[in-house]
Amino acid sequence: MPVVAAVLRNSLRETATIRLLKAPQASRGDRRACSATRPLACFSGRGLGVGLGAIWARARRLERIQTDRAAMSQALTADSWWGVSALVWIATGLWRLLAGTEKATAYYLGNPVFWTKMGLLLLILALEVLPMVTLIRWRVGLAKGQSVDLSGAGLLARISYVQTGVIVLMVAAATALARGFFQ
Repeated sequence: MPVVAAVLRNSLRETATIRLLKAPQASRGDRRACSATRPLACFSGRGLGVGLGAIWARARRLERIQTDRAAMSQALTADSWWGVSALVWIATGLWRLLAGTEKATAYYLGNPVFWTKMGLLLLILALEVLPMVTLIRWRVGLAKGQSVDLSGAGLLARISYVQTGVIVLMVAAATALARGFFQ
């Protein structure tokens, strides 16, 4: 976990340095909008990288959980990072939508690609209910020193792989939305 934090910290520093070097000369108001936009996009992008890696790692570890003792701990760690990234995506997404930092709120609400993206997000959240409940039960059981029923690990891994695919579709929708496709 410290390695991930260090990578994110260094990436944010590099992005901020590049942003300062490439910042256009503009009026005070334009600079404020620019400085509000890029860090949100950067933070959201970092959340995407962490989240996609975390959900994939969770799926891989859940597949191996029956034969590998360390896989349980690794799956729970990956799940925690998956949860953090989901909070980052939702928070930055709401901020970008409601604050109008990149495009006006009306642009998003009137665009069918936005609603497709929101449908994909709802699908990810619906798919997450079973893994979330199961993994919370596992955490509680392990904290109490009890053994946990790992029979559902394969199903949780398959759900995680499906979520990975849906995330890729969300990225495609986000790209189409940012480029103004299908308006």
